[in-house]
Amino acid sequence: MPVNVQIVFYSLYGHVYRLAQEIGHGAREVDGANVTLSQVPELLSDEVIAKMGATEAKKAVQHIPIAKAADLPSADVIFFGAPTRFGNIVSQMQSFLDTTGQLWATGALVGKVASAFTSSATQHGGQETTLRSIQTEFFHHGMVVVGVPYACPELTTMSEITGGTPYGASTLAGPKGDRQVSANELKIARYQGRHVTEIAKKLAAK
Repeated sequence: MPVNVQIVFYSLYGHVYRLAQEIGHGAREVDGANVTLSQVPELLSDEVIAKMGATEAKKAVQHIPIAKAADLPSADVIFFGAPTRFGNIVSQMQSFLDTTGQLWATGALVGKVASAFTSSATQHGGQETTLRSIQTEFFHHGMVVVGVPYACPELTTMSEITGGTPYGASTLAGPKGDRQVSANELKIARYQGRHVTEIAKKLAAK
């Protein structure tokens, strides 16, 4: 039974993109999973991106196609990933979600499985509130919201500073965006990709 997986993300310094890749790897471990990645449109100018020191990181994702709201109904499961901004999702992702009004009006996403992931600059930078704010959008669309259960052992890692929440995978980018996604955080993301896709496949088979 095939299951269509869409991973929609916004990434400035590459951290959310790295999580998206690993979620994709986990999803592909499920037999029959067809995985696509897309990024939401950028709202910042090239000049602003350069001033933020993110030009090279943005070049690394320029091959990823731009997400379209009209493509979402073809998915069985959709992962949304975006960095935090003051405990909420970035404007780029919110702007994209705001284009899904017609899908909401027609119930096009009702019953689809949805999951979220994020990054923040600091250890307590609003990761959980950001994930919950994305999930609010899911509920309004009537989607089936799935996170990361504590069956994922990496969630309980205490020997290092690490992201990862029951609401979704996460990473710490550092105040200058120079911290790389850790091995523990990648394991959580891969678990999320596999776990959520397995649930979507079971629902799609009914």
